[in-house]
Amino acid sequence: MGKQEWYLEYEIHINRPGLLGDISSLLGMLSINIVTINGVHDSRRGMLLRCDNNEQIERLASILRTMDNITITKLRQPKLLDRLAVRHGRYIQRDADDKKTFRFVRDELGLLVDFMAEIFKQEGHKLIGIRGMPRVGKTESIVAASVCANKRWLFVSSTLIKQTVRSQLIEDEYSENNIFIIDGIVSTRRANERHWQLIRELMRLEATKVVEHPDIFVRHTEYTLDDFDYIIELRNDPSEEITYDVVDQQSLFSHDGFSEFDF
Repeated sequence: MGKQEWYLEYEIHINRPGLLGDISSLLGMLSINIVTINGVHDSRRGMLLRCDNNEQIERLASILRTMDNITITKLRQPKLLDRLAVRHGRYIQRDADDKKTFRFVRDELGLLVDFMAEIFKQEGHKLIGIRGMPRVGKTESIVAASVCANKRWLFVSSTLIKQTVRSQLIEDEYSENNIFIIDGIVSTRRANERHWQLIRELMRLEATKVVEHPDIFVRHTEYTLDDFDYIIELRNDPSEEITYDVVDQQSLFSHDGFSEFDF
């Protein structure tokens, strides 16, 4: 059996001098290697560990449970959120009721990009929705995450530079290794049936699709929020309300000096 990775997280009750050294020495005596270590909360520390077998972890857990200064909060094979917590020193905020909804603020763009990049690296169909007010960094984060994941990104609809609505792709653009970016507002306000036919084709493709403004997207299509694997919310600050009042009250595409074009 090859090397196994585990995630250990413990809460510190009394942060006495030498506590981390004692735990590190214990890991060394059990021949368990520390891959990464970081604080993940005010009083919690997380570690990515590597060992040869489960018996080493069972012995570690048994000994750590006898220590009065700490309490084990997690000991498991690492999940994506565990790896990111150790890497960035904080856990991603998750909706208590909807476990597929993750919340970020603009100051956490590095964490958001890393999170999306890890999802983009996974093979197969993924449908991701991202909510946020204008100019908060949604599109830029998607592009940056694509670069980090070494994936090519394609705008199916967008307003990043000019208003873009594509009705077809060339043959090599249908790659399952691409990230397809759809602006839900642009698609529902300007698109024709050829554009929607393209979106339906992409939805059947075993690739990652990212939809900005998913609430507007599902309001005018046959898709629902249940079809999404992840919902990401990005705010300028934690108290900011994400609203579509302006979209509902007026046409998004007034004559404002921006040129428009279709593919």
